Amino acid sequence: MNQTNGKILKGVGGLYTVRLLDSEDLPVGTEVSCRARGSFRHEGISPLPGDTVVLGHSEEGDYVIDTIADRRNFLIRPPMANLDYLFVTMAAAAPTPILITQDKLLSISEHNGIEPIVVITKRELNPAYAEELESIYKTAGFVCFSLSAETGEGVAPLSEWIEAHLPEKIAAFAGASGIGKSTLLNSLFPQLKLSTSEISRKIERGRHTTRKVELFPLSDTSDCGYIADTPGFSMLDFERFDFFDCEDLPETMREFIPYIGACKYTKCSHTKEEGCAILAAVRRGEIPKSRHDSYVELHGILKNKKKWK
Repeated sequence: MNQTNGKILKGVGGLYTVRLLDSEDLPVGTEVSCRARGSFRHEGISPLPGDTVVLGHSEEGDYVIDTIADRRNFLIRPPMANLDYLFVTMAAAAPTPILITQDKLLSISEHNGIEPIVVITKRELNPAYAEELESIYKTAGFVCFSLSAETGEGVAPLSEWIEAHLPEKIAAFAGASGIGKSTLLNSLFPQLKLSTSEISRKIERGRHTTRKVELFPLSDTSDCGYIADTPGFSMLDFERFDFFDCEDLPETMREFIPYIGACKYTKCSHTKEEGCAILAAVRRGEIPKSRHDSYVELHGILKNKKKWK
């Protein structure tokens, strides 16, 4: 029997749902359930949602995961592979965003080679602050959208960006509960036909939220894009979890990069030293102060974190 390429959509209890990308037997887009070869356990590898895989057949004729293609990236929290875009979503009001939380998400994305896109919702509640947030993140170098999912203002530009960039890609929306993700996702992806309550139950943080990741195909074609349900992005405790080390932090702040190496002292921490090129850029308004404040807080956490062997 011929091998078949597929994309893992989810995995529960060792059973994986795989969307076929090509097949001589079944239509493209067909979803099949299968297990992985036992050899993966011996190699210390676990198939993840987002993996592109080659399917073979067991002696009984069932599909089985034979090979996992090389990954562009993979995350442990939430467990998934090959994420291309992370839409870091915050509200202009109700609730007011905690910027260090948003900046943690951005740094995790940068470190893992995932392109972050900033989305500001509920701009109708506080247009002035929405504009301030948009200025902060555009100055920092991010693609940024400010919109109202309730009124529809500003949704079209984001929808057009997604239509142009998501084919063959995997994207996820991350942000606190109550910021309007459910309404926004319904506006952006009506073809998924998920009710608001279903989206809330799957994506928004809460006591009963599953920690499993699931990908939703955005069309019936083999090159479709995917939206990932990623509830684990709520776990951003840098003291307990290993996202990256202190020495990696400066390069996860993209607006710092032009100034790295230009400081007076070689081992500059970019927190308070005289002659720091990054601090000088903050004073000139070239780096947003709130972003440097987040850097200083994260630097303190990572510097004092115990490394476990």
